[in-house]
Amino acid sequence: MTEKTYPVTDEELFRFAELGREGSTLTVLRHTRIAERMGLSGTDHKTFDLVGHAEGPLTAGRIAELTGLSTGAVTGVIDRLEKIGLVRRVRDPEDRRKVLVEVVPGAADRYAPLFESIMEPLRELLARFSPAERKAIERYQTVMNEHLRAELEERGRPA
Repeated sequence: MTEKTYPVTDEELFRFAELGREGSTLTVLRHTRIAERMGLSGTDHKTFDLVGHAEGPLTAGRIAELTGLSTGAVTGVIDRLEKIGLVRRVRDPEDRRKVLVEVVPGAADRYAPLFESIMEPLRELLARFSPAERKAIERYQTVMNEHLRAELEERGRPA
C-alpha cells in the first residue's frame, strides 16, 4: 500500500526548512550548555548519548558509522569518556578479538537532572495539541529522524 502524498508549496517548504534550521540551532546550543556542565565537548556528549541509547554495546566502528566521525576521532571520544568514567571498553563475549563500548552502569543517572528541566514544559506544550495533532507531530519527527539517521550513516561510510 502506497502512502498518500500531498502537494507542498515552495512557501511551506521554506517555512518548514527555516523552522528546522532554527530548531536545530537551538537544540545544539542547549546541548552545548549541557555538555559544558558535564565537562564534555558537544561531540563527546552526543556520542555518550548515542551509546547510552543503543540496544547494547557498540564497536568503535559502529559508533563511527552512526556519528559520521572518523574511527580515529571516535577513539579519542571513547578515551575521554572512559577517562571520566562514563563508558568502558569490554571484550565481545562472542568474538574476543572485538572490543565493545558500553555505558558504565549508573553513569547516565549522574547527569539526568540536567535533562529533567525540559519535561514539564514539554508536557505543557503537548497539552496544547489534540491527540490527533500529537500523532501527526510524532509521525513527522519520527520520519525526519529516520531521514537524518540514514543521511549520517551514508556519509559515515568510506568512499
